[in-house]
Amino acid sequence: MHPSFFIARRYLFSGRKKSIITLISWISLVGIAVGTTALIVVLSVYNGIGKLTQNLFDVFDPELIIEPMEGKTFHTESIAYTDLCGMQGVGYVSQLAEENAWITHKHNEAIVQLRGVDESYQTMTGLDTLMYEGCYVLKSEVEQDSLGEDEVPMHPTYFLLFGGEIYDNLGLNSYTNSPVALHIPKRGSGIGMTMEDAFNIGYAYPAGCFFIQKDIDTRYVVAPIELVRQLMNYAPDEVTSIAVSVANGYDVDEVKAQIQQLLGSEYSVKDRFEQQPLYYKVFKSERMGVFLILSLIVLIATLNLIASLSLLIIDKRRNIHTLRSIGMDNSTIRRTFFIEGVLIALVGVASGLVLGFLICFAQQQFGIIKMGSNFITDAFPVAMRLLDFVATFAMVSLLSLLAVTFTVKKARI
Repeated sequence: MHPSFFIARRYLFSGRKKSIITLISWISLVGIAVGTTALIVVLSVYNGIGKLTQNLFDVFDPELIIEPMEGKTFHTESIAYTDLCGMQGVGYVSQLAEENAWITHKHNEAIVQLRGVDESYQTMTGLDTLMYEGCYVLKSEVEQDSLGEDEVPMHPTYFLLFGGEIYDNLGLNSYTNSPVALHIPKRGSGIGMTMEDAFNIGYAYPAGCFFIQKDIDTRYVVAPIELVRQLMNYAPDEVTSIAVSVANGYDVDEVKAQIQQLLGSEYSVKDRFEQQPLYYKVFKSERMGVFLILSLIVLIATLNLIASLSLLIIDKRRNIHTLRSIGMDNSTIRRTFFIEGVLIALVGVASGLVLGFLICFAQQQFGIIKMGSNFITDAFPVAMRLLDFVATFAMVSLLSLLAVTFTVKKARI
């Protein structure tokens, strides 16, 4: 064992002599450990909340969405739609037609994003699993076989699925049996003198509401795509976008690249991160901000390390003279105190990482910290990532190393 390491270890862990300097050293160690633990716990909670929110978005947003680079709509006949549906790695394909709409019910009204979807949308998302009230149904019509010879086929009855807050604002509930009115401005007709001149108007019944995420609950109403096409005077194959789900076992980025190559530069293929860019940018910025703030706490702990190491050098003056008298030069003595500081930092950061892991593991297994009954999940979600542990270890170690190097280099030995 190297003499410098042996002496440094004795200074830190020797049980014979306890002094105020030793206590300060251990306080520095505990400070580094607590700062490291806080970093791990907070980052893991942010990961858990981000994963939970992303899962909620995943219920509503498709894995990939195809939009035109220019214009608002396009026809499925204008692209290789059959090839897209049969492409390897593509699970389901759903046609979408979206438009802003003015919805009224009795004396209540709301401006919403009307998303028209086809039958595949339920299978490729999972919106039916988050229905808070009612059930997932968009269209109901009498089967031709059930009609008598003299009966005229009925027009289909359309239903709407509302975001929870829109549902409440319109005064809807499970007992509502009256339709809501959908108003969409007529294209290219200018400002009409009457409602009928200015708007295409349709009616549909509320089928229920869903609660996913505030941005979705206050904005979206899901409707059958046939109804939206009627209100917008769209052709039977006209869409504003196409949603694509990726089959199990295939990489999203690879399938995205294949679809982009198939469609060419006239269309954009967006994954979920590109569909919600603002949310993910804000989330990452907040997470980075928390990391930097907690890093400042660790920096304060390393300043405490500077103080304790400086006091230790002063306290060991007599030992330094003894070490010099037995042949140690100044560089070896400095190395001894450098190793002392590194030991304090390493023990502190290792203890913090272990403690942070245990706290997060306990929260994952037992849900110790609760969120309350009004939330989607009972306990605070936690998701540990190896990268967070590596980044925390590297950051704390670097700050501690800089502090120890500065202290030992400036110390008078």
